[in-house]
Amino acid sequence: MATLTTLLYSMVFYATLLIIPADCSLGYDLGKPKNHVPFFIFGDSFVDAGNNNYIGTGAIQANFWPYGQTLFHYPNGRFSDGRLSPDVIAEFANVPYIPPFLHPGVHQFSEGANFASSGAGVLVETFKGLVINLKTQLSYFKKVATGLRQELGDGEAKKLFSRAVYLISVGSNDYMYPFLSNSTIPESSQTQYVGRVIGNLTSVIQEIYKIGGRKFGFIRLGPLGCVPALRALKPENKGRCLEEALTLSKLHNKALSNLLRELESQFPELKYSNYDFYSFLRQRMKYPSKYGFKEGESACCGIGPLRGVMSCGGRGRVKNYQLCDKPSEYVFWDAIHLTDKAYQQMAEQMWNGTNPVVEGNYNLKSFFPSVAP
Repeated sequence: MATLTTLLYSMVFYATLLIIPADCSLGYDLGKPKNHVPFFIFGDSFVDAGNNNYIGTGAIQANFWPYGQTLFHYPNGRFSDGRLSPDVIAEFANVPYIPPFLHPGVHQFSEGANFASSGAGVLVETFKGLVINLKTQLSYFKKVATGLRQELGDGEAKKLFSRAVYLISVGSNDYMYPFLSNSTIPESSQTQYVGRVIGNLTSVIQEIYKIGGRKFGFIRLGPLGCVPALRALKPENKGRCLEEALTLSKLHNKALSNLLRELESQFPELKYSNYDFYSFLRQRMKYPSKYGFKEGESACCGIGPLRGVMSCGGRGRVKNYQLCDKPSEYVFWDAIHLTDKAYQQMAEQMWNGTNPVVEGNYNLKSFFPSVAP
C-alpha cells in the first residue's frame, strides 16, 4: 500500500517561500469594549481556519469539496466537514469566528487572530517549506502585537494582551512526520526527541508571556498511533494501533504537563488549561455509541482500510475516495481529523471541563469573564 507521504505530501519539492501576502493588511478595530477578550490561536490542522489556502505551496490544504459540507456548505480550509474546536469556543464566548491571519484584507486584530497552519509542527523541519511552523506563527503574532501597541499605546495594548486567550494545539505533526515520510524515531531517541519539541514549545510560550500573554489553553496530543492514517501505514498490523506513535503521544503529554507546572511556578501570573484530548478521542473510538456516534474507528471520508488513506476529495495522487452519508455518525471525518459533531463535544469539554478533563485550575470558560458565571 502506498504511504500517506506519496498520497498527500508529494508536493514537497515544489514548496515556495512562506511570506505574508501584500494584501493582508494589519488592521485594527478600536471600537470594542475595553473588557473584551481577544482570542489568539496557534498550531496545526486541528485549529487552522484556512491559512494554508494563502501560502502558495498547494500542499496540505482543505479548500475543496467535501470539506466544509456540513455546516458552511463550502470548503474553506478547515480539515473537517464543519467547524473546528476554536470555532465552537468562539460561539460559546460570543465572539466572531477568528479568521486565518493570512486571509486577504483588513483584519480586526483587537479581536484576535488565527495563525495556525495545517501540517505545522513545533520543529522547523516538520513539513519544512510546506507549512507555517510555530516559530513563524510567533513572528506573525509579534507583528500584530507591534501594530496594536502603535494603535492603542503601550498601556492599553498590555491590558489587551493580558486579557487575551492563547490557544495552542501543536506537536502531532512533529511525531507523525517521521512515520509519514517512511522513517521512524528509534526507541533510544524518543525521550530526546520529545525534549526537543517541548524545549522549542517552551520558548514560544515564554515569548508570548513576555509580550503580555497570561491565559493559555493547550490541547494535549491525541492517541496518534490509533488514528486511521497511521493504522493504515502498516497493513501487517491488521488495523492495530501503531505503538511507536502511541508511546510518543504519551511521552509528549507527560512532558507538557510537567512543563506547565514548572512555568506556573516561575510565572505567578500565568494561568493555563491543559485539555485531555487523548482520553476524549480514545473513549469515543472505543465506545462510540455512548457519545452518540455509530463509528469510532473508520473515517467518514477516504479509502482503504478504515478509510485511512488520506484521499478525501480526490486531490492527491489517489483520486478515489468514499464518503459516508452521515458525518454526524462518525468520530473521524478523514484519516486524521474529526467531524463537526466530534469537535463540538471536544469544545464543550474544553469550555466547561474540570480536572482531570482539563489540567490546571481553569477551563476556557473562566478565561472569558463576560460569559463566565
